[in-house]
Amino acid sequence: MPHSKVPLALLLSLIPLMVWSAISPYDYQVWWTEICTAIVPIVVLGVMYPKFRFSNTAYLFFWIWCIIQIIGAHYTFELVPFGAVTDFFGFSRNHYDRMAHFVVGFSAYGIAEYIWRRSLVNGVGTATVFSIIFILALAGFWELVEWIYAEIDGGDAGQAFLGSQGDVWDAHKDMLMDTMGAILAGIFFYIRHKVSNPIQEA
Repeated sequence: MPHSKVPLALLLSLIPLMVWSAISPYDYQVWWTEICTAIVPIVVLGVMYPKFRFSNTAYLFFWIWCIIQIIGAHYTFELVPFGAVTDFFGFSRNHYDRMAHFVVGFSAYGIAEYIWRRSLVNGVGTATVFSIIFILALAGFWELVEWIYAEIDGGDAGQAFLGSQGDVWDAHKDMLMDTMGAILAGIFFYIRHKVSNPIQEA
């Protein structure tokens, strides 16, 4: 498939999944809240596309996260059928949301790519470090959003969106997973592009 067609193909592949997700979800209030966190970035990337095209690798990382988010919106992250993984590792809770936060960290690849190609920093290493810090800041901001939403809602929808599953350290662990995913993506970006300048589309 031509490189220029990959982003469109990834986008179109999400449509049937979104349709499925919208059919009888666990809670439509939660669904709308969760699905918007996928739709808004998609719109932003679409608006950016004519002036800035990310690499296919960056789009692929975002596509993976969208799939996880769309599935989570249908069930709520706490109730996604993840029993096989839970049983295999002997977990006491559903860790689907932890996996989702880890994948969120992969966005560091696209962030590093953007600021480097825009010459906003000097060097691949600086772009990598900045992208990891950005994800950490975003993770902290998102935990505040979840807390405020749960407080305002005050009901089951707010608790489902928060998804703490009774873990008092849930927010801290989520931020840790975001950061670990960002570090992994950052290392991948650094190794892949340290020896190439400018970035080649991949």
